[in-house]
Amino acid sequence: MFSLLLAMAGFSLVGAITPGPVNVLALRHGSQARRRVALGYVLGASASYAAVVWCMGQGAQWLVDGLPGLAPLAQWLCAAYLLWLAWQLARAPVEGCALQAAQAVPPWRAFAQGATVQVLNPKAWLVALSGVGLFVLPQGEGSGAALAWYCTVSLAACLLGVGCWAVVGRVLVRWLGTGARQRLFQRALALLLVASVLGMLA
Repeated sequence: MFSLLLAMAGFSLVGAITPGPVNVLALRHGSQARRRVALGYVLGASASYAAVVWCMGQGAQWLVDGLPGLAPLAQWLCAAYLLWLAWQLARAPVEGCALQAAQAVPPWRAFAQGATVQVLNPKAWLVALSGVGLFVLPQGEGSGAALAWYCTVSLAACLLGVGCWAVVGRVLVRWLGTGARQRLFQRALALLLVASVLGMLA
């Protein structure tokens, strides 16, 4: 059992910490002035990913097999939403100090955004499906317990992985003291978000 948990942890951490739309936005939230906003985003994304893993374990693959046209449609809809987020990020205002303006964002809203972006992230569904196939289905009668463990490990890995990106954003706060740097940072993140979406579609 220990070796299985170790394998789950390694797989989940790699999936959670590699670049992707969720982590790019975690970097942005981490660069804002309020830590509770970044924490809300990280918690929302992590809880949402655990839910995605649970859904995949409960038979989402059966739905995709039964409706083969659903997967491409869902992928394009998710990509469109993420590209819209990139556009909003690129044109976000930086007048005065964008970091101060960010203080008005309540943590629950950041939590909701983290949860939404994760649910609409094709990478999350693919990694979850791969993990279920690797660690849950082979357990046979013990698959229920294995899924519970995999959900728990995935939650912890996501908290760590997405949290690391938020911490990196936090480190950049002092550098982002001018409007020009904030604008450059936001546009760079928007381009990184677009690149990650295009990479998923390819």
